[in-house]
Amino acid sequence: MDPETSAAFDIERLLAAMRPKLHRYCARMVGSVIDGEDVLQDAMIKAVEAHASAGTLDNPEGWLFRVAHNTALDFLRQRKRQEAFRGPAEVDMIVDQLDAVASRQIAATSLRTFMRLPVPQRASVILMDVLGCSLKEICEVMDCSLPAAKAALHRGRAQLREIADEPDDAPQQKLSDADRERLGAYVAHFNARDFDAIRAMISDDVRLDLVSRTHLRGKAEVSRYFGNYDKVSDWRLVEGMVEGRPAILVFDPNEGDAKPKYFVLLGWSAGKVATIRDFRHAPYVIKDAEYLI
Repeated sequence: MDPETSAAFDIERLLAAMRPKLHRYCARMVGSVIDGEDVLQDAMIKAVEAHASAGTLDNPEGWLFRVAHNTALDFLRQRKRQEAFRGPAEVDMIVDQLDAVASRQIAATSLRTFMRLPVPQRASVILMDVLGCSLKEICEVMDCSLPAAKAALHRGRAQLREIADEPDDAPQQKLSDADRERLGAYVAHFNARDFDAIRAMISDDVRLDLVSRTHLRGKAEVSRYFGNYDKVSDWRLVEGMVEGRPAILVFDPNEGDAKPKYFVLLGWSAGKVATIRDFRHAPYVIKDAEYLI
């Protein structure tokens, strides 16, 4: 993190610049890129509300990570999956610097694997080995002593090494016939640019979350969103799954890339599309996502 001293820093500009990095932290803390975006949005609201009374901040970026960290803990408590914080022993241990290969391996660790670490270990490893924070910054974000941060980091790294070679016993998931049928119909109409057919599939009070950009509600407003897609050609939709949820994966046919650029989630009610969550303007979300086609 690069310190930035300002009593009245531009919170909106800083949040926009840090959004991908904050999401990466939140997603690993809660074990989901989708839930991580929810946590991030909540943290951003809290930060905007709190910054006016925050006073002079020597490190606004560190303060934002602190807000995101506490918001992630709130989310975990609400989900009743948080492990109790246990104060690590005050030990004076040296935290070894990892080589580049080890650092890349930890950064590539799946979100599901990070969830197997106790919260303090998870947070410290993510902050240092994924995001490149210093021990001092870890102490500030986690509000803990230097020995406690060292102990959590040491134990977290050790546990990740132990479980790195264990087989992935997560059940292989696939779309149900019903999900594949209704997603397939939406995808087929969309790819054919038959947006009148798409409009017939959405409910009158449909809600759209164009993540990181805007919210729309009602068939009339959301219809403008489809019109915007009709003006560009950087998309091709494929039905699939993201983190076990039915989803639409979006590829750019102009790039020939085998990886999706982003995804869209649909919610259904009474046979109609009731919610649309489109991550077109938040491509960082899919970077760490587990997806299937």
